[in-house]
Formats: sequence, C-alpha cells, structure tokens
Amino acid sequence: MNSKVEILVGTTLGGAEYVADELTALLEQQQIGVTNHLDPELAELDPSALWLVVSSTHGAGDLPDNLQPFYQQLQQSDVDLSSTQYALCAIGDSSYDTFCQGPEKLAVLLEQHGARLFTDKVQIDVQYDPVPEDPAIQWLESWIEKLSH
Repeated sequence: MNSKVEILVGTTLGGAEYVADELTALLEQQQIGVTNHLDPELAELDPSALWLVVSSTHGAGDLPDNLQPFYQQLQQSDVDLSSTQYALCAIGDSSYDTFCQGPEKLAVLLEQHGARLFTDKVQIDVQYDPVPEDPAIQWLESWIEKLSH
C-alpha cells in the first residue's frame, strides 16, 4: 500500500476541516505523506494514494458547497479509479433524516469509477460526539498501521 494520503475535506462551518487537520497531524506523526484538499481537483489527486474523505452533510443530504465542484468533475469524467482506495469519515447530525447522506453520495460515485473501500467507514453523530475529532482519531488509529504495510 502506498503510504500517501489525499484528504478530501467537505466542510460548511469548519467542523470537518478541524477533524481533517487532526487526522493530518496523526498521519504526519506516523511519517505518512498527506495532503489536505479543501477544493480538490480530480486531475491533481494521486490515484495510487489513499483518498480519505472527511465530510459533513449539508442541507437535505447534500455535500458541502466546497466539494460540489469535485463531485461534478467526477460525474462528468470517465476516469478509471480501479487503482484507488478510499476511506470515508462522515460527520452528521442524527436529528436530520438525511444523516451522513452527503458523503455517501460521493462514496457511491467513487465506487462507480472503480475505487474500493479501504476500511470500514465511520459516521460521526454530533448529537452524541460534540467533539467529532475524538471518534475520528480513534477510527484512524484502528487502521493506520495498514497504511505503512
């Protein structure tokens, strides 16, 4: 496994960005190369890296505005992502019936292009985890060793 991570951040109010920053610090401590993308461009991402999606859900189950252009690029592209693995850290509020649906839409699209899930995805509910970086760090720690092997 290539120990390089591309973090795709989907954030509306900055919470997911803060989670991504915490995960970045943890990856860097493990000497894993990591790049954060607040405005990801499909052409700029390394398909052999692990794509780590850290995103909240916006509105009625949509991706945050900053990830919409990337989602549309992917929809309009015939890119082959069969060499790409991804991990999904979805952040949401279970008081909405669209809990974590925004990042799920991106995951479905990645798989339609051949990307494979690298590890179990996590859905963080801010109703129960008001500090979402805590469960996100626990999740990453549970599989980070797989990256360096």
